[in-house]
Amino acid sequence: MFSKNQASYIRSLHQKKYRQQHSSFLVEGAKSVQEVLQSDFAIELVVATEVFYKENANLTDRQRTPVEIVSAADLTRIGTLDSNNAALAVVKTKENCPLVANPGEIALILDDVRDPGNLGTILRIADWYGVRKILCSDTTADVYNPKVISASKGSFTRVQWWYGDVAGFLREAAGVPGGKMPVYGAFLGGADAHTLPFAPGGYLVMGNESNGIGPEVAPFVTQRVTIPRYGDAESLNVGIATAVLLDNWRRNT
Repeated sequence: MFSKNQASYIRSLHQKKYRQQHSSFLVEGAKSVQEVLQSDFAIELVVATEVFYKENANLTDRQRTPVEIVSAADLTRIGTLDSNNAALAVVKTKENCPLVANPGEIALILDDVRDPGNLGTILRIADWYGVRKILCSDTTADVYNPKVISASKGSFTRVQWWYGDVAGFLREAAGVPGGKMPVYGAFLGGADAHTLPFAPGGYLVMGNESNGIGPEVAPFVTQRVTIPRYGDAESLNVGIATAVLLDNWRRNT
């Protein structure tokens, strides 16, 4: 039977400090829970309505995942979504392992992307364009934030990430003179993304929503690139800009 202690524990995972303390995070909603049940994430607990459990018992039984049956109202009460009539999963976080792009592979570098919704969207975009590695600065939004997980629509199960000193990474691995992998960065006044011939692989750096790529990272960008503007908007959302640049990279390789 679902207990008050379990409910309190789940509500604590709304906050980053408790996610870090327990090495656990929340996945909410039917689609996202189905995705995580089919992934290589370790699942602590599934809290679900009876309807969801009956329709997905094959997934929970395969992993021998503990399941608690509750009402939709209970799910909404303990979770972060405005409404949830399906399920919620408590999932273990993964070790923060270093990532490097292999020859011919595209990887993303996020420099101080702070909005959780934008980060979740970028995970989904990366998944769409076959980008499996994202390197994040320490000031980038927490990937385990429920808003990030929700916005990714399950793509978090297919994309790897690492948090750390991205300027230091570029200094050592990618941005040195004669480095093996090109580093593209989104800037105003860069080369036209529509006509630039991209290399088969490399890194694409996307910067802060307001300030762009920071001064610590900018010197390691070997090719500045911009999306031509035809109207009067001041800027593009970082998620949209990521999609446009990855689309041009895939087409112009």
